[in-house]
Amino acid sequence: MIKKILAEYNLLNDHLTIVPFGEGLINKTWLVKNTHEQYILQKINEKVFKQPELIAGNMKMVADYLAKTHPGYLFIKSIKTKNDEEMARASNHDYFRLTLYVSNSHTINTVQNPQQAYEAARKFGEFTKLLAGFNIHKLNITLPDFHNLSLRYQQFTDALKTGNKKRIELSKQLIAFIMAHENIVDTYQEILKNPQFKLRVTHHDTKISNILFDKNDKGLCVIDLDTVMPGYFISDVGDMFRTYLSPVNEEEKDFSKIEIREEYFKAIWNGYMSEMEDELSEAEKHHFIYAGKFMIYMQVIRFLTDYFNDDVYYTTQYPDQNFVRAGNQVVLLQNLVKKEKELTRLIQ
Repeated sequence: MIKKILAEYNLLNDHLTIVPFGEGLINKTWLVKNTHEQYILQKINEKVFKQPELIAGNMKMVADYLAKTHPGYLFIKSIKTKNDEEMARASNHDYFRLTLYVSNSHTINTVQNPQQAYEAARKFGEFTKLLAGFNIHKLNITLPDFHNLSLRYQQFTDALKTGNKKRIELSKQLIAFIMAHENIVDTYQEILKNPQFKLRVTHHDTKISNILFDKNDKGLCVIDLDTVMPGYFISDVGDMFRTYLSPVNEEEKDFSKIEIREEYFKAIWNGYMSEMEDELSEAEKHHFIYAGKFMIYMQVIRFLTDYFNDDVYYTTQYPDQNFVRAGNQVVLLQNLVKKEKELTRLIQ
């Protein structure tokens, strides 16, 4: 099938090599080489993205806008097929996109030092800032309600009524924690009504692997734009908190290893604000730490809801993995709340 897709880009020849590339969990990716150039080929996960053409539309609009307003910005746009399409299609459900591979670049799967966190935060902030003049209402919604915390909470309460009774019984402490912190949902609902919080072009998936770095670990550009949609800054900043602040991720079973590293928090603040200082309102800046609570709390809810629903969304390798993930994120949130005053002092 891949060769059939590459034919759509006139790339078939005797010197073509195709190898799996990266460690992405959603889309399948390959590095394609011929005698002249290197490319990245991605198959869009149709189970996650029901309408891949909406992604293609967003990428084209963003690419055209940046080419016009900031021509020096490195944006990896899709290569068009021989039929002038943004994506190639192998069937009604199999969509592929091709981009140029950026020479001398690399990605990082786990943030290893504060400077990397700074560079990532700076590049995500720059991406949103450069698109400040873009008409947000033109963007397609590729994942409806992706970061709608109110809906996620409702799905959680629904699962309490209809989910696996044995798993719900085992999760009493986690359920109590979620209920006790429902004020995080209340704050989110207040944000939606507050005119000082602006809808912007938001990446929504700001893990470190979605930044391309050069050989000196300087940020080059933002990649994997499938989730680019209208959103609030708390989505991007919160996801950086969730994935950069602790030395271990949500799969760690030894919760004693979970911590909030102040130097990484400061790096995120400095990097993001180096680009977004003049874009954010005072109310938004006041909710900078809340962004972490928002995202971590939502992830607790999503893992536990999936656990109650017998693991229908997240891939699991053992029976209670979503239960462990939820507990892990509860500890991360508890540690963030404990350090909130110290972190506030760092950025005042």
